[in-house]
Amino acid sequence: MKKNASMAALVLAGGKSSRMGEDKALMTWEGKPMLQRVCQTAAVFCNSVYILSPWPERYHQLLEGNYELLLETNPGGGPLVALLQGLIMISTRLSVDWLWLLACDLPRLQTEKLQDWINQLSEVEQNSYAIVPQNQGRWEPLCGFYRLEVISPLENFIAQGGRSFQQWLCELPTTAIPVGKEEAAMLWNCNRPEDFRLVNG
Repeated sequence: MKKNASMAALVLAGGKSSRMGEDKALMTWEGKPMLQRVCQTAAVFCNSVYILSPWPERYHQLLEGNYELLLETNPGGGPLVALLQGLIMISTRLSVDWLWLLACDLPRLQTEKLQDWINQLSEVEQNSYAIVPQNQGRWEPLCGFYRLEVISPLENFIAQGGRSFQQWLCELPTTAIPVGKEEAAMLWNCNRPEDFRLVNG
């Protein structure tokens, strides 16, 4: 796999995990905490991997490597607000074209399929702000790629009260990545204890 110098990764680890009952980021999948697994996958492709969380102190010992923990300043604002904060913070640290947004609970990511998606970044039309998987008409924004130029339209959307990722991406010039059965399985995330036990037991 080849690292993409024009891209950084942002992993969101700020969800309440209310249905799960414990911090999903720390739950073990095949012997490894899910947050660590996602970060290691991101590091295959990115020189810079950031983790945005309201409680970064939880993850210091877990994340040994070239990762940087960022303090989420508006916890509870939702993933769209978290994306905006991450974009702004990373734009002051790096000169990259793309931000790869990832949820911390995507334990089934496949590097070969991700490489295919990342290869498409150089071919995306200039007027497209994002390239995001789309499954049966619904976006999968927490494994999507966003140009840093999207900061301004995202700020405007949030300032007008927008919080829906689906609505924003439908309004934004976005390139869709078609999702089939294999990709849908890769993008599965775990929200309930019984789901986790079923597939990880």
